Amino acid sequence: MIFINKNLKMFFKYGICIAVLILIVIRFDKVFSWFSQIWNVAFPLILGCLVAYILNIIMKALENHWFPDTNSKAALRARRGVCVFLSIFLIFAAIFLIIRIVLPELVQAFSVMANEIPVYFEIIQDWIVDNGDLFPSLAEQIGAMEINWQEMFNKIFTYVTSGFSSMLNSAFSFVSQLLGSVVNIAIATIFAVYILMNKEKLQSQAKTLQKVYMKKSHMKTINHIVYTANECFTSFITGQCVEAVILGILCTVGMLILRLPYAPMVGTFIGATALIPMVGAYIGAVVGAFMIFTVSPIQSLVFLVFIVILQQLEGNLIYPKVVGASIGLPGIWVLAAVTIGGGLGGIPGMLIGVPLAATVYRLICMDVQERTGNENISADSKEAEE
Repeated sequence: MIFINKNLKMFFKYGICIAVLILIVIRFDKVFSWFSQIWNVAFPLILGCLVAYILNIIMKALENHWFPDTNSKAALRARRGVCVFLSIFLIFAAIFLIIRIVLPELVQAFSVMANEIPVYFEIIQDWIVDNGDLFPSLAEQIGAMEINWQEMFNKIFTYVTSGFSSMLNSAFSFVSQLLGSVVNIAIATIFAVYILMNKEKLQSQAKTLQKVYMKKSHMKTINHIVYTANECFTSFITGQCVEAVILGILCTVGMLILRLPYAPMVGTFIGATALIPMVGAYIGAVVGAFMIFTVSPIQSLVFLVFIVILQQLEGNLIYPKVVGASIGLPGIWVLAAVTIGGGLGGIPGMLIGVPLAATVYRLICMDVQERTGNENISADSKEAEE
């Protein structure tokens, strides 16, 4: 009888799963519409959870340095409130500082480019005409042409900037919509602060719900996955931020030593883009090289050589020690996670892909260790990769 009841329960469980899958396939448009509505409604709360998770990393570091051994409830409550406020302040200060340093010099570089590039074209044209014996046919054609490079470039620049301005308009419209959703942002902020201020109480409530509604085996598995994911995501965020700061400082100092222009701006921008794993610093380097080119093409070439050397130092020394060791993910899988994550979700996908892959990789390694009894499976996999 017990055996029959177990079979009925299993049949009922799998029957419901199959029915739900069939319903999703048949009415996919309706299901997608429902999920979209749920996402729109729950977005402030999801955003609040994300903000709380990031702020919690900073808050824990601050709490570890401010009365870490106190048992006074009043001191603990005051410490929590001050640390939450300081965490929010540090995040907004970093964003403001990056915008304040990068944006003005980026606008100035576009202005310089609009004035200087036509001059370079005219110099090249005059040189070809003056050295007609080297390029007779080309010199004859160019000499017969009456080109107003400034006017032509102004038209090109107007066309490009119109497209760029449309992109900016789209970005600004997105920002304005985001700022216009004051209620959503307010709810997200309040929700994040509430989570941080009542973190221990919420954890206790979650454990109580687990004990009431879950089997011990399921509860142990879920807690193990959550703990591993939290460890990987926290280590990745911390390591990536530290690595970005180190890279930005090294870039700024190196550019100052080499007397390259836009050193603070380019160093800050490369540090900010270095938050994107693997490819972020190269994105910043392209923008930096373009800006320096508006001042001196030779210095732009020197900058590119310097960035290649710096990236070798970063890839072989800084990243493995700061980020790689903390997440325990081999380099080939980091590249795979960045590629797949970027293809599926753009920049957010790149940021989430690496710690998510590190979580899966670590869970698989620990499961293999448990099944085989080989405690050195992670080290063995790294040696095999090398």
